[in-house]
Parts: sequence; C-alpha cells; structure tokens
Amino acid sequence: MKLTYRVEDGARLGALLWEFGPGWRMISSAMLGGGIGPRSWVLNAQVVAGYSRMDPVEHLLSLGPDGDGVGMMTAASVDGVVRAEDGGVETFATVGLRVPTWAAAPEGTQDPELAPMRVGTVNIVTVIPAAMTDAALVNTVMTVTEAKSQALIEAGFPCTGTASDAVCVAVRSDGPQELFGGPRSEWGARAARAVHAAVRSGAEAWRPRDFK
Repeated sequence: MKLTYRVEDGARLGALLWEFGPGWRMISSAMLGGGIGPRSWVLNAQVVAGYSRMDPVEHLLSLGPDGDGVGMMTAASVDGVVRAEDGGVETFATVGLRVPTWAAAPEGTQDPELAPMRVGTVNIVTVIPAAMTDAALVNTVMTVTEAKSQALIEAGFPCTGTASDAVCVAVRSDGPQELFGGPRSEWGARAARAVHAAVRSGAEAWRPRDFK
C-alpha cells in the first residue's frame, strides 16, 4: 500500500494505492472497476467534502495506474487508514462518519442537499489469499458488510454505515475455489474478524476534523 498526496481544489488530498499485479480477481461496489473480474490495483482517493464533479470515473482513472483496477472515493482523510489481519486475511478501512445512516431509513431521510461525498464514507479493502467462486465472492461482501455494521454499532454509532460506503474484496485467480464466504466459513470468518477490528478501531478514532 502506498500513500501519496496531491493538491486539488485548493486542498491537500491523499490517495491510497494497492498494486497487486496479475493473478487477482476482485468484487467491488466502486464506481470504477465495480462488479466481478480480474483487477490489478485498488485506489482509495480522498476528495473534497461536497464533491460535485460529474465525471468521477474519469477522475479516478486520471489518479490510478494503467490497466484494470478498482477506484473508490472518500471525503475522510485517508492517512487515517486502519489495517487489521486475521489468519492471512488483511483488511484496510478508512472511516468517515459525518452522517451515520441506517440502511432501512424512512423515505426522505437523506438530506437532498448533501452530495454523495459530503456524507463521509466507510471504504473497505479486504485481501484474501485464496480463490473463490462468484457466489462465494458475493457471500464474502455480505459478510464484510455485516461485520462493518456490527463494529459501528459496538463503537456507539447508531447506523449500519453511511450512504456512500464502498467495498472491495480481492482474491487469488488460481487454485481451488472456495464455495462459501459466510461468517462461519473458513475465509469468511477470518474476513469478518479483520473487518470488524479495522472498522471498530477506525470508528472509535474518527473525528469530524478528518474532513478538510
């Protein structure tokens, strides 16, 4: 993982880059490189609060390396990234909680004046050194999300996340494929514990001043 800085819109903004190279598949909810497929890098780029550009994918492409990758954005300071490891699974989380959100909120709860990047994000990158079927990848994203919500609630935030959270799970391309990624499967359980530890630590350390 590499941390770099740039000046944009008058602000000093950080970006985290993981360069995996060949031999990896990823599943992600990110705007750039979302879905399931071979990917060689992941970028988590900090943007200004109130981000309103209409070309976020092109913006992320300009910040990342060549080739296929995953690009996420956050208004939280990425130099506060938290890493946790469990049984060979690594998780990295950047936690921004300016507007904690319940997933099943009443209609109209979200302030229409809030741009997506203004609400803050919890961005999670989880790396598993095993191959998985597509179904197991989807199952692992469920597990990661459940562990994130558990950590936030335990840290005292009345929410399941924020309205703009993103996740990326990276697994090996080759080798026997795991069929399950649930919280009681071998790799799913490890991912859940790593995500829980990283998000809870990030949530407990979060402060509004993380937004520049």
